[in-house]
Amino acid sequence: MANVKEVQRIIDNNNVVVFSKTWCPHCKATKQTLNDLKAQYEVVELDNRNDGDELQDALLEISGQRSVPNIFFGKKHVGGNSDLQELVKSGQLKARLQEVGALA
Repeated sequence: MANVKEVQRIIDNNNVVVFSKTWCPHCKATKQTLNDLKAQYEVVELDNRNDGDELQDALLEISGQRSVPNIFFGKKHVGGNSDLQELVKSGQLKARLQEVGALA
């Protein structure tokens, strides 16, 4: 329960959040895509936290997804890297980031 509150607090306090693991290639691709657009976002590297597994369980409860990357824009669940790349292909990513104030 406390972990669900912690994850929700992180989501609520950031326009864009990527729950990630440092070694994950899909996470790296997500962060590179956001960096290429110079997006402002918060990264939570679950493998660098003592409570990372518990936070991942909380993410499953909140979003229905335990895998990483687990991405949120404006408090709404986006999905994983494949979902982010679909936004790139459809030309919607920049607009979605602007909507939530993540682009300067």
